[in-house]
Amino acid sequence: MNVNKKNYFSTKGRSTSSGKFFLILLFCLLVRLIPFRVPNIEPILATMMPTSRAYGVLAGFSFAVLSILFYDILTGTLGIQTFFTTLAYGVLGLWAGYYFKKNTVNTSDYVRFAIIGTLIFDALTGLSVGPIFFHQSFMESLIGQIPFTALHLLGNITFALILSPAVYKFLIKKREQKNKVNINIFNPKTI
Repeated sequence: MNVNKKNYFSTKGRSTSSGKFFLILLFCLLVRLIPFRVPNIEPILATMMPTSRAYGVLAGFSFAVLSILFYDILTGTLGIQTFFTTLAYGVLGLWAGYYFKKNTVNTSDYVRFAIIGTLIFDALTGLSVGPIFFHQSFMESLIGQIPFTALHLLGNITFALILSPAVYKFLIKKREQKNKVNINIFNPKTI
């Protein structure tokens, strides 16, 4: 399958790409707004990976940052943790863009990236905000982070297995159809 990479922010075909981008963003926001949801079980990373693969580094970064900002603004939880969370997810969005641009991707690549990305994200956010701003000891922060990281890994691995390939197919569906060659069986010349 040879799918040409597309510059997400170009004007050609932008409305379809923008619509899909914001539809996926809305999906993540709605999942995060589910009441009584288990903490850290959210599809941001699993949707950011195929978004950055389909649209590039800047789109991966934007998707990650906007996912956090929209949720925190909508729920009134904008604060210092928003800065650390957007920074950490933004770094993951940039890294995902470069990682998936250079590598051929299958489901195991999404899972591998989800594991490493989750550990990096939880280390950057969970082990910094508590000790720096809430005067927790590092050990308290580390021990308290373990169950959240375990849930985060469980959610991100599950979503990477199921959701990431489906999101990528959704994002490239129209472009893939454009690249197909039509052949008339009665006259085998390329149409």
